[in-house]
Amino acid sequence: MKTPADDNTLTPPIELEEDIIDLSDQHWTDSFVLILFWVLAGIVFLQFFTRYILNDSLAWTEEIARFFLIGVTFFGAIMATRKQTHIAVEFFFRWVPRTGRRIAQFSIDAITTVFFVVLAFLTAQIAGRTRQLMVSVEFPKSALYWIVAAAFVFMALYSAWNMWVHLRDGTSRLIDPEKYADQTRAID
Repeated sequence: MKTPADDNTLTPPIELEEDIIDLSDQHWTDSFVLILFWVLAGIVFLQFFTRYILNDSLAWTEEIARFFLIGVTFFGAIMATRKQTHIAVEFFFRWVPRTGRRIAQFSIDAITTVFFVVLAFLTAQIAGRTRQLMVSVEFPKSALYWIVAAAFVFMALYSAWNMWVHLRDGTSRLIDPEKYADQTRAID
């Protein structure tokens, strides 16, 4: 049987380490994602408030929240392209020689850039053909498609810029992971 702890013994307070917040990789264009996110949060709160508190839901909040979520997604994808943080399979890069990694990095950059250009072109075609209005508010749906097309254009531009930097420097996060472990880079 255990003996009870002595009540006179004080336990020392828990000392927490403060994390250093590093915002050096943030860019002024990231503010669009933040603004869209908080507007989306306000719309969703308004939807919750009117539906569950007032018991009389506003019809437009669900559709507008859906479109703002699409905006947050694509503007966030622009930010991920700029920071080079999109999902990548890095498993084979450990065993491939440096020359092979450079070739693979160039191929990945070129395919990604072309992919974004093609998606921008296809989305612009869809936007040009869309004549519908939103259901709850009289606003053209094509505006949303034009925003998505613009997001793909920005992703293509950042991807092309990243490819240029990788070619110029001869290195990248995938080619030299130990070099990039300590560095954060932002394009200004």
